[in-house]
Amino acid sequence: MPSSLPDLSLRQLEYLVAVSVAPTWADAAASLGVTPSALSQGLAELERRVGVPLFDRDGRRRPLRTSATPVLEHARQVVALTGDLAAWADRMRGSSLGSIRLGLIDVAAVEHFDSVINAFRMERPEVSLSISVAPSAQLIADLRRGALDLIVCVEPGEHPPGVTVTRVLSEPIVVIAPPGTEIGSPDSWGPWVLFPDGSHTRSSTMDALRALGCDLTVVADSHQPSVVRAMVRLGMGWGALSRARGRDAHGIVEGPELFRRHLALMRRERSPLDPAAAELAEGIVSVGADIEQRFI
Repeated sequence: MPSSLPDLSLRQLEYLVAVSVAPTWADAAASLGVTPSALSQGLAELERRVGVPLFDRDGRRRPLRTSATPVLEHARQVVALTGDLAAWADRMRGSSLGSIRLGLIDVAAVEHFDSVINAFRMERPEVSLSISVAPSAQLIADLRRGALDLIVCVEPGEHPPGVTVTRVLSEPIVVIAPPGTEIGSPDSWGPWVLFPDGSHTRSSTMDALRALGCDLTVVADSHQPSVVRAMVRLGMGWGALSRARGRDAHGIVEGPELFRRHLALMRRERSPLDPAAAELAEGIVSVGADIEQRFI
């Protein structure tokens, strides 16, 4: 039989999650409402119980070791699922009317799913719905650490562990050019205004442009599609964004499709999902299917 670990306390796991996201241990301690000394002692005890080093010593800094990733992943899941269970218990006792923390990328919040979110607010006023808009990587990180309940983001190439992924929409990413521009052949396109380096959409865009033999010079970037579109409108460069609804009012020229980007609804596995959250999720999936039909 596999050997078992000595009891790991939830508090120790909370400490580990906190130091993984805070800039300093002092900030992590403050976010938890404990002293730096208590935080340090709790993490030292966690190391002792796990039986392997979790931190490197770098002067006064104590960064997490890469080899500690499995422990951190376990801590994230336990802390997040415990929070979900506590929220479920509150609802069952009748001490909470329910709350949903929803995260979306920009285009999902302001274009694709604004109608279903507004309808949900009108139909379920007793449910506290908070909305965060951020890039996909940040949304996934916040979901996994328990700060969000549902997210709609770009589906990553590899699904993150501990997360249920439901594809809701495959949307065309098309070339856009400044007003008055002739699209012409791909070797005349550019320079480019794109999403920041490191984003899945940026990577897919660069792959598609490279395959077409385009100039790959990038002169500016932004996580916000509205900012990218504004910079293209001002003539700073060409862009690649999801297809606009209807004709662009500012004369931006829309070119051919580069690739299809997949948006997904994600939540934590084994989480006791609030019935209201399940209702909202079903609405998002339904609206996503309707939108995708218009792209066919």
